[in-house]
Amino acid sequence: MPLARSLSITSLSGLEEWDEEFDLEDAVLFEIAWEVANKVGGIYTVIQTKARLTAEEWGENYFLVGPYVESNVRTQVELIEPTNPALKRAIDKMNSSGCKYAAQCEEPPHILAHFHEWLAGLGLALCRQRQLPVATIFTTHATLLGRYLCAGSVDFYNNLADFNVDKEAGDRQIYHRYCLERTAARCAHVFTTVSQITAVEAEHLLKRKPDIITPNGLNVKKFSAMHEFQNLHAQSKNRIQEFIRGHFYGHLDFNLDKCLFLFIAGRYEFSNKGADIFLEALARLNYLLRVNHSDVTVVAFFIMPARTNNFNVETLKGQAVRKQLWDTAQTVKERFGKKLYESLLVGQLPDVSKMLSKDDFTMMKRAIFATQRQCQPPICTHNMLEDSNDPILTCIRRIGLFNSSADRVKVIFHPEFLSSTSPLLPMDYEEFVRGCHLGVFPSYYEPWGYTPAECTVMGIPSISTNLSGFGCFMEEHIADPSAYGIYILDRRYRGVDESCNQLTSYLFQFCQQSRRARIIQRNRTERLSDLLDWRYLGRYYISARHMALAKAFPDTYFYQPHDSDTAQGFRYPRPASVPPSPSLSRHSSPRQSEAEEDDDRYDEDAEAEKDRLNIRQPLTLPSKKGPALPYTLSSTSLGEETNKQHI
Repeated sequence: MPLARSLSITSLSGLEEWDEEFDLEDAVLFEIAWEVANKVGGIYTVIQTKARLTAEEWGENYFLVGPYVESNVRTQVELIEPTNPALKRAIDKMNSSGCKYAAQCEEPPHILAHFHEWLAGLGLALCRQRQLPVATIFTTHATLLGRYLCAGSVDFYNNLADFNVDKEAGDRQIYHRYCLERTAARCAHVFTTVSQITAVEAEHLLKRKPDIITPNGLNVKKFSAMHEFQNLHAQSKNRIQEFIRGHFYGHLDFNLDKCLFLFIAGRYEFSNKGADIFLEALARLNYLLRVNHSDVTVVAFFIMPARTNNFNVETLKGQAVRKQLWDTAQTVKERFGKKLYESLLVGQLPDVSKMLSKDDFTMMKRAIFATQRQCQPPICTHNMLEDSNDPILTCIRRIGLFNSSADRVKVIFHPEFLSSTSPLLPMDYEEFVRGCHLGVFPSYYEPWGYTPAECTVMGIPSISTNLSGFGCFMEEHIADPSAYGIYILDRRYRGVDESCNQLTSYLFQFCQQSRRARIIQRNRTERLSDLLDWRYLGRYYISARHMALAKAFPDTYFYQPHDSDTAQGFRYPRPASVPPSPSLSRHSSPRQSEAEEDDDRYDEDAEAEKDRLNIRQPLTLPSKKGPALPYTLSSTSLGEETNKQHI
C-alpha cells in the first residue's frame, strides 16, 4: 500500500496555535509589487504561490496590483468584470482618466496595503505623507545596498555596523533608490523581511528592525508527487543522460550509471550566488576523485542566464549525431527482428552470421565514423557575446576543467533558462531538478533562496550556506540538517579557502555514497517538504497583516504583543533510522558499508516509520481561518460593544 506523507511540524517558532475565526468582511487587502504577473526574480514565485492561501483568507477582498505588461496579460491574467460595485466604479473612473486609483463607497472598508520591495515603496510613502486611512506593510526581500555591497567583494556581514550607508549608496549611484527603500521601511506600520540574516542586514542598512520575519514558502502540492517522486527522478535522469550522450559524443568514456548530476541555478551573480567557490571546489573534487581512482563521474551544470547570440554549433551537432545513431540502431533492430521472426516462423534457429547484412554493417560503420571527434566536448552550450570576460569561463580556464577524458568532473555551462521547447535540453526547470542528484548553492548573499527550497520539496538533497535565509531557517528547525540531505556550508565564520575545503568535503562524501544510500537520503529530504508549505509559513504573513490593521485602526482592532520567550518552537529530531555513531567526526549522511550491495532491498515504509517516531503531527489550518499569532487581536463594530477574539 502507498505510504502516506508524514506531517512533521507542530508550531513554528514564536507562533502559538489558535483556532478562532477572524472577521475580515470590512477589510480589503491590496498587495502591490513589480512582479505581480511579471516574472523578474523570486518575488514572482512568492506572490504566485502565496496567492491561493491569501485568497482563501480574504476571498473577494484580495487584490494584486502590478505593472501592465501586454505580453504577460495575455498569458497570465484572466480578464473578468468585477462583482464589487465600488471596485467597478473605481476601474471605470480610472479607465476614463487614464489613471488607476480608488473609488468611493458609502461605507469605506478598512484598507490594508502590502508593498514589496523599493519599486513599490513610493506608493507607501505617499500614503503616509498624505495621511490616507490605509494600514501599510513593507516587505524587503533583499536590501538594495546589501546586494551592491556583496557584489563588490567586501566582508559584508562582519562589517555591517561600520558602513557609512549614505556614502556607500552614493558611491554606487543608487542613493535615490536607497532613500526610497529606507523611507518605505521607516514609514510602514509593519516592516517585514524574509529571513533572520536579512533582518540583521535591514536593521543596520535601513535603520529599522523588522517587526516580524515572513519566510518564503512553496505550494508543495504542485511539486510533491507523493511517493512516486523516486520514479519521476529516474525518468528525468534518463532524459538528462540522453543529453549527456549527445554532448559528450566521441568522448563518452565514462559509465552513465555511475554518473552524478550536480547543478547550480539562478541569477548570474558570480560571487553572490557562490559560482566562484563552487568551481574551485569542483577542481579540488576532480583531484580527489582522480587520486582515489574513483569510478564516479560528476557532471556539474551551471544554469545562469547570460548574454548569448545563438546555440553553440558543436553542441547542436552532438544532439544531431546522437539522434542519427539512435535512428540507425532502430533501423538495424527492425531488420534484425524481421529476420528473426521469419526464421522462428518456419521452425528453425536463426543463423546469427546471416542476421546482419553487409548493408547493416556499412550503415553501422558510417554511424560510428560520424561519432569521431577531434576536439574536446564544449563547456558552454551557447555562443557567448563576451566570452573572454565571462566570469565562469574565465574561472574554468584558470582551474583547467576542460572536459578531458582524464577529468572525473565535467562542466556544462547553460547560459539560458531551461525550457521544454529547447532543441538542446528540452526540459522544464522542475523536470531538470528532479533528474539531478544534488543542488549546490554556496551563496554569499542570498536573503532566502528558492532554489534549495524547490530541491527539498522534490526530494533532491542540496547544499546551502549559513548566509542564506533558507540555510538559517533549516538550521533553526532541524536538529541535524545533513541527515536530511540539507548540507549547510559555513561562509560566515570561515575564510574563503576553509569554506571551499568544506564544500569539497561535502561533495566528495556525496560521491562516495551508494545508490541505495542516495535513495534513502532523497526519501528523508522529501519528508521535509511540509516545513516549507505555505499552509504553515503563510501564518507569518497573516500575523503581519493583523498587526498592521491593529496599528492603523486602534479603535477597531487591538493586539497585545506576545512574549517570544515563552514560545515553544519545534525542531526536527535526528532521523531515527540513522544509527547512532560513537565518532563525532562521522558524517550524518547515510553511508554504504563495505559489505553492502547496490541491489539490497530498501523498505521505504519501515525507514519512514523510524523517522516519524519522534515527530508529532502539526496543527492543520482550517479554510478561511488564520493561524497562530504572537499577540491577541480583537475587532469591534461602530456603535457596538467590543467583541474580543483571542487568537
